[in-house]
Amino acid sequence: MVMKHNQLIKFIEHKAYALRYWSIKVTALAGSGHTTSCLSAADIVAVIFFYAMRYDPYHYQNPDNDRFILSKGHAAPLLYAVWHELGLVTDEEMLSYRKFGSALEGHPTRRFAYAETATGSLGIGLSVGVGIALCAQLDKRNYRTYVLMGDSESSEGSVWEAVQLAAYYKLNNLVGVIDVNNLGQSAETMLDYRIKQYCDIFSAFGWQVFDVDGHSVQSLMEVIDKIQHVKDKPCMIVAKTVKGYGVDFAAGFEGFHGKVFLNDQEQTAIDQLKNNFSESLHYHDNDFKLSIQRPQPNALSYIGATTIIIMEQPSYTKGQMIATRKAYGVALALLGDVCDAVVSLDAEVKNSTYAEIFEAMHPERFFQCFVAEQNMIGMAVGFESRGRIPFVSTFSSFFSRAYDQIRMAAISNTALRLVGSHCGVSIGQDGPSQMGLEDIALMRCLPKSVVLYPCDAVSTHKLVEQMARYSDGISYLRTTRMETPVLYDNDEDFLIGESKVLRKSENDVACIVAAGVTVHEALKAYENLALQDIFISIIDVYSIKPLDVSTVISIARASGNKIITVEDHYLEGGIGQAVASAVSLENIKVHSLAVTQLPCSGKPEELLAFEDIDAAAIVKAVKALVF
Repeated sequence: MVMKHNQLIKFIEHKAYALRYWSIKVTALAGSGHTTSCLSAADIVAVIFFYAMRYDPYHYQNPDNDRFILSKGHAAPLLYAVWHELGLVTDEEMLSYRKFGSALEGHPTRRFAYAETATGSLGIGLSVGVGIALCAQLDKRNYRTYVLMGDSESSEGSVWEAVQLAAYYKLNNLVGVIDVNNLGQSAETMLDYRIKQYCDIFSAFGWQVFDVDGHSVQSLMEVIDKIQHVKDKPCMIVAKTVKGYGVDFAAGFEGFHGKVFLNDQEQTAIDQLKNNFSESLHYHDNDFKLSIQRPQPNALSYIGATTIIIMEQPSYTKGQMIATRKAYGVALALLGDVCDAVVSLDAEVKNSTYAEIFEAMHPERFFQCFVAEQNMIGMAVGFESRGRIPFVSTFSSFFSRAYDQIRMAAISNTALRLVGSHCGVSIGQDGPSQMGLEDIALMRCLPKSVVLYPCDAVSTHKLVEQMARYSDGISYLRTTRMETPVLYDNDEDFLIGESKVLRKSENDVACIVAAGVTVHEALKAYENLALQDIFISIIDVYSIKPLDVSTVISIARASGNKIITVEDHYLEGGIGQAVASAVSLENIKVHSLAVTQLPCSGKPEELLAFEDIDAAAIVKAVKALVF
């Protein structure tokens, strides 16, 4: 049975009414929320879920389902309410909105089973949609991705990064919708109701644009019909709406953003809703589920990640000079050989990060993201949500400009693999703007994150494999620009949360804890001090988070209870503070050598000396600490 067109319109209008009703009800009960932001977009969401999308709601992870992203995450009650109307969220669950322990949080997270990603920090959803749409193309699937945005968030630069890339990749399976309700949190939006200007801007960027009355279900449905025929372009629906639509005392008025209707106001709002949508109030149809178009299975299915990832052993020679950034590129390409789920995203520095090696071997799984790091992270979230294993690379310093997207990915518990090259002052003459000196601190504080900093090619190779296996959160690999000698045998194992003791004796007076480039400086210091009959232990803490605390403590105890940490990173939030925190109750003295001065251009050895993190500085620190 298929609904007649007029029946379907009435049915969708009834669902839009239900979405508004629940948005008022749950926010009033919670005492907080964004009621009017929901009221403006209810018709849009109802049309998307009950007309536009092809999906099986009872098998959410069906790989052929169309996807929906609520980028304006403050309108979360709409997302919860639509799944309630589909029979998959109970009344009791709806009434738990914003309560402690409820999956129905103030802004959506992946604790809610039907959220693609965490949203709420505005300007992120479209980038995620770009990643999902690209994944559909890669997997040869026909699903569409719909992204609902607010007009205020269209000011975010990350939106325009996504807009450009979607047009570049001709993503005709991506549909954006802007809820143009004219009102932001504290003022009118920048473009107000200048609908033509919105359309002209998106058209100029290469999108197919449709403007529509966002409160006309029939007009919205007609636009959806037109979208089906668009070729080689992403589509943007610019929907003119009224904030607070349906509630007379709030509709179109400032001062209601983030405000709920309490006490008598709640009943007044519901009464006005009933009056304004009287024809939609009591519509019933037991066959409504048949109005949802379920996808047909696609024979060209993507198998997904291999269960066990086993890479080839590396083939380096001890003493061989090679930069860890290049070892990363080689390892990633080899990983791509054994795991077809791996994709590589790079921000137009592939010849510096060496992601170009992966591109050469697996061009269909390499995605050029250009100089748009915020969008690149959002894209990676989209790929990960569809079962891919994204490795994302750029200079370590440039991840800082995408930190909001990284933070939101962590809130989504997304398993991104981030690789930052050109870390520290050791990059040399390019100067401080290119030096990643805060990246360890930024990545350490993320929930469930892993932070890795290899010192040679072998450890880099092995840690890339470990990152591919880690799926509990974000993993970050820090790589060095300058060439460093290979220290380890090719069959050496490197596991997350462990470390390597490179030097120890019964006569050690201090323990040097280092990672990356400073491991090699520590080894030079060891040779210098040994000539003076002064002996030190050395630990390569390649896993900075989680830190191998037991090894650090045991070696430090055998080294006079003295630790000197050495790192090519700012003192704040780096290795030194991680170690000091870990041994704070152990009566072990910790002295930290780190970047403490604003660096400048110069040769690597000059800069390491300038910041007192080279071999000479270690020797000096040992003598000062011991004698």
